[in-house]
Amino acid sequence: MGKKSKKEKKVKGAEKTAAKMEKKVSKRAKKEEEDLEALIAEFQTLDAKKTQIIETACPPPSPRLNASLSAHPERDELILFGGEYFNGQKTFLYNELYIYNIRKNSWSKVDIPSPPPRRCAHQVAVVPQGGGQLWIFGGEFASPDGEQFYHYKDLWVLHLATKTWEQIKVPGGPSGRSGHRMVACKRQLIVFGGFHESARDYVYYNDVYAFNLDTFTWTKLSPSGTGPAPRSGCQMATTPEGNIIVYGGYSKQRIKKDVDKGTLHTDMFLLKAEGVGKEEDKWVWNRLSPSGVKPTPRSGFSVAIGPNNRSLLFGGVHDEEEEERIEGDFFSDIYFYDMGKNRWFPGQLKGPKSEKKKRRRGKKAEAEGAGDGEAEGQPPQGPVEIVKEVVAEDGTVMTIKQVVSAPEVEPERSESEDEEEAGDEASGEQVEPCPRSNAMLAVKHGVLYVYGGMFEVGDRQFTLNDLYSIDLHKMEEWKVLVEMDPKTQEWLEESESDEEGDDVEGAEGGGDDDEEEGSDEESEDDEEEERHPSVQLDEKYTDYLPRTEQYWIKLARHNMGPDAKEKKVAKLAHAMAKTFYEGSV
Repeated sequence: MGKKSKKEKKVKGAEKTAAKMEKKVSKRAKKEEEDLEALIAEFQTLDAKKTQIIETACPPPSPRLNASLSAHPERDELILFGGEYFNGQKTFLYNELYIYNIRKNSWSKVDIPSPPPRRCAHQVAVVPQGGGQLWIFGGEFASPDGEQFYHYKDLWVLHLATKTWEQIKVPGGPSGRSGHRMVACKRQLIVFGGFHESARDYVYYNDVYAFNLDTFTWTKLSPSGTGPAPRSGCQMATTPEGNIIVYGGYSKQRIKKDVDKGTLHTDMFLLKAEGVGKEEDKWVWNRLSPSGVKPTPRSGFSVAIGPNNRSLLFGGVHDEEEEERIEGDFFSDIYFYDMGKNRWFPGQLKGPKSEKKKRRRGKKAEAEGAGDGEAEGQPPQGPVEIVKEVVAEDGTVMTIKQVVSAPEVEPERSESEDEEEAGDEASGEQVEPCPRSNAMLAVKHGVLYVYGGMFEVGDRQFTLNDLYSIDLHKMEEWKVLVEMDPKTQEWLEESESDEEGDDVEGAEGGGDDDEEEGSDEESEDDEEEERHPSVQLDEKYTDYLPRTEQYWIKLARHNMGPDAKEKKVAKLAHAMAKTFYEGSV
């Protein structure tokens, strides 16, 4: 045997270090998880009181992120399970099951006996067998104060035809984790990556497990080749050939005591099955070098499988830590990856066009299934980044980055044509989801649905419960199916009272109605003084802001409390409105 190369020694050394860290984390987390197991058991005792299946019509689910949204394999329905919500002081975890009826644009809540415990950051895969099955693995439960974590390693299946939960208890599966990825690949569920953390330590994974849907057995795979580094939150998709694509993700490592370094991964890998049909499949990792325009680095993006052999990712955030502040660049863009062509391209929103305008511009009829918003044979145009800052009332700066596709070059038109087009555009406002991370995605009949997620303004986290859709074949426009409800927003923060002594002028109102009236008059009489210079709104934005101004003032007052100064309420209202509508400007 020859001497081992430096590369092989480095890999072996990294594996040993990871194994030591996993053992260390497991030991320290054991005590924490024992404490949380008692709390989880209490919740399960409450769930055990459910003895029958009850389905009731309901309003949209409460705001949440890191839940799962799945398309029913046989019906025009979306299935929402789990998730989390943080109000500034307390963390809430859910195990509720909701059904969204696509045709009726309506929600129903389904109470089923013996459901999985409350969790977030789990993974779901849907398979068509037996009238449809929804499989769930792993995820995390956090203590109300957000200081302790329990990572699940359980496997559940929801039988959609009978609406019954079943826990599959078999040995040999992955260790407890969240942030992992799971996909259905032929007759198997493939699990990759994720992380496990305690109050003081953490470990990221790059292991691969397969669960056989016929034999109900777990197998730890040992692919050859050099695979991805440990990570969580990556994109994972199954190709028609039965291979698996892995892109991006996030991980962090301890540099020194109490100092961590985060890494946004932008590499891409193919996990390929070899020797299919034999007693034991062999898998191999291959690194991919896709062409086209790749997504900008980010974490917290959401993923789905679109039509025409394309996977997609939506949104996400790029955090940059500096002295005294954290800047979060949130996104609301879509990127497609063509698995057949090994090529990335940004999803370009075309906008609805009348037949008259199409004829005038000499546009040809769009080919069926084009769906990528990009002319075949034309070189891909890179996205254009629009960077703007939002300043919260406490002076915290938040950067919002909107990525839009490069504008198309159009032939010159006469003044009358320009006026006609301007009239067409004014008649219908373009809407898009606001930039966000950790949203839930599902695709049904070529239509992408985006639900919930979160964005931040300064130190405040806004968790959403809105629902948008877009036809991926046409890529013409986003549709708002459920608007964000300001009544669902709250933010409890002890530091709010610290600002009461600030020397800021403002009208003091009595009840809510009086305060709203006062803020309305103030914004009309002294509009320019009310707006912070960094949240000035351009003309397109102010055209439609006044029609919804009370909406944002109510939301700002709800977050700041009834005793907040009017000018501070107005500043936060404008900051939130601009952040939310940034994608529409």
